[in-house]
Amino acid sequence: MNLLDILLAGSTLGGLYGLIAMGLTLQYGVARIMNLSYGEFLIAPAFLAYLGVTAWGLPPLLLLLLVLPLGFVVQWLVYQLLLTPLVRRTGAGPALEVDSILATFGLMFVVQGVMMVAFGGNYHSYSYLSTPVQVLGSTVAANRLLVLGVAIALGLGLYLLLTRTRMGTVVRAVSVAPRFAPLVGIDVRFTAALAFGLGGSMVAASGVLVSMFLPFSAAMGTMFAMKALIVVIMGGVGNLMGCLLAGMMLGFAETLVATFIDPGLTLAVNYALFLGVLLLRPTGLFGKGAR
Repeated sequence: MNLLDILLAGSTLGGLYGLIAMGLTLQYGVARIMNLSYGEFLIAPAFLAYLGVTAWGLPPLLLLLLVLPLGFVVQWLVYQLLLTPLVRRTGAGPALEVDSILATFGLMFVVQGVMMVAFGGNYHSYSYLSTPVQVLGSTVAANRLLVLGVAIALGLGLYLLLTRTRMGTVVRAVSVAPRFAPLVGIDVRFTAALAFGLGGSMVAASGVLVSMFLPFSAAMGTMFAMKALIVVIMGGVGNLMGCLLAGMMLGFAETLVATFIDPGLTLAVNYALFLGVLLLRPTGLFGKGAR
């Protein structure tokens, strides 16, 4: 594997990790809820894409467009039906974090159990644009290039939405100062539900992208949620650019270790990089310390 192969493989993984983490950091940064069921809502769209391609003959890109609003609605409903009662009961105080972790932890097992019953514990995959493409003398599968391009486009779109629109300004205001946002007429709970839905769109799209080039199983949601959490903390909670940079760091680290050392050590390098960043920057690469 030459340098360009490593750059393409690392960029694909890193871009995907960054996109997955963007949704999670949006949910936690605005709603102050750590969604432990996040990974399961990545694998569910992956299975939907698998069924769409193998049973219904639909192209994955069409399914990608369909899961964006579907992911939004599902996560919006999760917030409204499961988490809003907890917000009301705790008054969005410190108890909310503990209660929401327990609630989403239980939801994780429910969704995972349903997928286990429906699809079993085996790995699933399908062939889509797996033909090799020459890029500056390097050979790469076309589906990986597509995943990289779509991940960059979605991540950039989310960034522009949050930084160039009025809705994005409202979301950022709630993220920075949730106690003072109502003073300027912002509905904090509505905005939190909106952020939860946007995070759902990102994770649903990520699930379809994962299905395009990686085998997956019903039990893999926890692994993706763990990597997303690592990226969120490394980049700085609530910071989208931090997610992108941390995701790229993770993707290149995994690629280098898998290529030159041992593929079985990719999880170890994840934690080593995570601990190294926290030792140097306890609040993350772009995080700000409390004042």
